Amino acid sequence: MRLILAFLKLIRLPNLIFIALGQLLFQFCIYYPLYGKSVPAGDTLMFILLLFASLFIAAAGYVINDYFDINIDEVNKPGQMVVDKLIHRRWAIAWHFMLSTSGLLMTFFALPSFEKWYLVLANLLCILLLWFYSTDFKKSLLVGNVVISLLTAWTILIVFFSKLSLADAFGNGVVNHTKFFRMALLYGGFAFIISLIREAIKDMEDMTGDARYGCRTMPIVWGMNATKIYTAVWLVVLMAVVLLLQIYVLQFKWWALVAYSVLLIIAPLIYILARLKSSRTSADFHRLSRYTKAVMLTGILSMVFFYFYL
Repeated sequence: MRLILAFLKLIRLPNLIFIALGQLLFQFCIYYPLYGKSVPAGDTLMFILLLFASLFIAAAGYVINDYFDINIDEVNKPGQMVVDKLIHRRWAIAWHFMLSTSGLLMTFFALPSFEKWYLVLANLLCILLLWFYSTDFKKSLLVGNVVISLLTAWTILIVFFSKLSLADAFGNGVVNHTKFFRMALLYGGFAFIISLIREAIKDMEDMTGDARYGCRTMPIVWGMNATKIYTAVWLVVLMAVVLLLQIYVLQFKWWALVAYSVLLIIAPLIYILARLKSSRTSADFHRLSRYTKAVMLTGILSMVFFYFYL
């Protein structure tokens, strides 16, 4: 039981639940209401395979990240380490290989006609990016933050691209295709920006250990104040975008969605912005990271409204 719990901690089970929830809601609350009876046969099986492919590839990324972060984690979070404490490093590498390979194979089997071969290559690229993020990118200024944010957005976008191509979204004038593309862009963009914010906060939280082992993250290179300004700018951008969207949907009288977004997305973002200035310690930034993760959850859950509105 101890090893099972350690493994679930290693693969970041709560984060995997976030990924699964986002893809499930995008499938059943946005795609299905838009296309209804025109959903092709075999779509559900394809979606399930792609969902598990995403989960396995993400889990493999968490495993390899912990494998290469042993020294840094001994400083930043010594009480939370799994690799080399509960799970041997060789087993960590083995699990990374098995999870990555399984994720890639599931992507392949989800697309038996191989018409969307580029999705297989895209998930292979995700595996490579997660490896190089763990070895190099996360130690470089901004590169690691952008990579993780893009990969977070991809968990939504892969569902879109498994159904349609960009040519479908722009080229044939089908209203539902355009709506589906806009929803993918909306939630993919939200995932990208909120991840940029959270990664910057985590950089400030982990500054001590990162500095000891030669990382060039924002707070180390730019300083804490400049990193706070960077984070604040993205918080303001995200709040402005969400607010403008609420003003836009008012014409449809989607009052419940507007109230939800103001109370559970915009208001928490304002609170995070207010707390950012006074945050000083690793514990302060850890709390901000948790608040940001909560906003990620409320953002994901807002898809439920479109089940009734679309």
